[in-house]
Amino acid sequence: MILEPYFGCFGGRYVPELLIPPLRELEEAMVRHLEEESFLSELGELLSDYAGRPTPLTFCPRLSEDLGFQLWLKREDLLHTGAHKINNTLGQALLAKRMGKSALLAETGAGMHGVATAAAAARLGLSCVVFMGKVDAERQSVNVRRMRLMGAEVRPVADGTGTLKDAINEALRYWISHQEEAHYCFGTAAGPHPFPTLVRHFQAVISLELREQSLAKTGRLPSLVVACVGGGSNAIGAFHHFVSEDVELVGVEAHGTGEPGCYNSAPLNLGRPGILHGQFSQLLQTPDGQVLPSHSVSAGLDYPGVGPEHSYYQSIGRIRYDMINDREALDAFKTLSLKEGIIPALESSHALAWVLKNKGGVRGGSLVVVNLSGRGDKDMDIVKDHLPEAK
Repeated sequence: MILEPYFGCFGGRYVPELLIPPLRELEEAMVRHLEEESFLSELGELLSDYAGRPTPLTFCPRLSEDLGFQLWLKREDLLHTGAHKINNTLGQALLAKRMGKSALLAETGAGMHGVATAAAAARLGLSCVVFMGKVDAERQSVNVRRMRLMGAEVRPVADGTGTLKDAINEALRYWISHQEEAHYCFGTAAGPHPFPTLVRHFQAVISLELREQSLAKTGRLPSLVVACVGGGSNAIGAFHHFVSEDVELVGVEAHGTGEPGCYNSAPLNLGRPGILHGQFSQLLQTPDGQVLPSHSVSAGLDYPGVGPEHSYYQSIGRIRYDMINDREALDAFKTLSLKEGIIPALESSHALAWVLKNKGGVRGGSLVVVNLSGRGDKDMDIVKDHLPEAK
């Protein structure tokens, strides 16, 4: 396995000198173990018998009739713990065991990565510490309780905006002083090398399955694959095996309220290149380089940066990146629930909302797949303030 630190000009390893040794240790472990037959066998068994892979590819008959083309959902919401995050945490937990680590540490926004890390740690006999912004911990309190029930220590972070960016800052600081016993189970396809490659490696199972399922069910590849983009792990997983195919790919960022001058979480559309959390990538920042606060109704998209591989694909024009605001995402949340009896995460609702909003630009007869990255149980306390039906 050859590991490149950059995607075009994006990526790299911009971290304090004290973090170079554990990052190099991780890189060496990836080269040594990720292609080992024993590692692949153990991970495959965990993904199938514990996490619940393969996830279904579900046709949406009522929405397809309304839209005039076939709409399918890749059902990552049906995985154990409720989202795609378990694909990555099981892989990293196994790698941590082979590295001789006794603990996992993680950051989390919507709480789903924290829950998945806690589950992987419990399953494999590791201790677990999760950093979560104070604001996110309050709006995703159910996930905080789930993490604690599985034995994780949850540390709310009040610094800054009290969201994902600040949780990552604290997790990186903690790792400096606990690198001998702890592995940082990074949750998204971002951060310093080799994390973007590592997370994509484990999440690429989504597009691998999707490719096989699409051919088996329809006899062809999808015309279009759509996924939401925060840090970018579910999207890069859903896109990876289609990048070299004649398949249109769309990543959907969070535009916040959509009002001029209000905060958003759309660095690919509204940011510019900069350095955050050890990587050079697109970033929401002021003209003098200060990181701007971000906002989204979905905690998992509330992040001012994005993974470097997404920045690269945008720079070469391979993947289109667009924006959806809070109201549009909430409407899509309601629509899928009413039309198909499937309650999506607010993060995934952004991807569905893009399809609903842009249906006029999709050719009749197209096969469109939305990566349903998670389920909406965690968001019921949020949507009740916006949707009367959810009260």
